[in-house]
Amino acid sequence: MKLIVLNLPRNFDEQSLALLFKKIGDIKSCNLVIDKDTGISKGFGFVEMALDHEGESAINALHGSKVGNNSIRVKQSSEE
Repeated sequence: MKLIVLNLPRNFDEQSLALLFKKIGDIKSCNLVIDKDTGISKGFGFVEMALDHEGESAINALHGSKVGNNSIRVKQSSEE
């Protein structure tokens, strides 16, 4: 299941994003969206969980949780 993760701190990196989701289950891929001009995170990314039930668990566990000073949003991505 592919998830979109929104409202991440701008100083968050891809490794930290992967670690956050690896606590829930196996991830197939992790991609933080980076601004091409500044090299800084745009504040969102995509995580693909290996199994659908792990994706659902990640949504339930992480949606609305605090990362730094931000409450992140996690939902199923419409991008396939």
